[in-house]
Amino acid sequence: MRSRSWPRKKRRQPGRYYIPAADIFETDEALTVILEMPGVQKNNVTIELENGVLRVDGQIDFSNYKGMEPIYTEYNVGHFTRGFTLSNKIDQAEISAQLDSGVLTLTLPKAKDALPRRIALE
Repeated sequence: MRSRSWPRKKRRQPGRYYIPAADIFETDEALTVILEMPGVQKNNVTIELENGVLRVDGQIDFSNYKGMEPIYTEYNVGHFTRGFTLSNKIDQAEISAQLDSGVLTLTLPKAKDALPRRIALE
């Protein structure tokens, strides 16, 4: 039996990817998504929106860990990635993001036609 060599797909980044823990909160005006991304610096976060999918990538700068050997860890150290499919009830042009101490907060405002409103009786 001969073995066949299959071409390997190139990955964007080597190594493991982790799915960051997420909490999602809703108000009448917006959804708030909170992602834990420990060790990720602001300049190493990429947030993209394409075809209704919001994708978040965070890259760890491993040079900060040079010469250190982990003894015990409770969170994953590596690259983070997470995707969310958005409905048409989100105003995609108004999405905002903030990173503070390894916590990424995404604010997804609801589209005007998705906001609750009171209907008057005639």
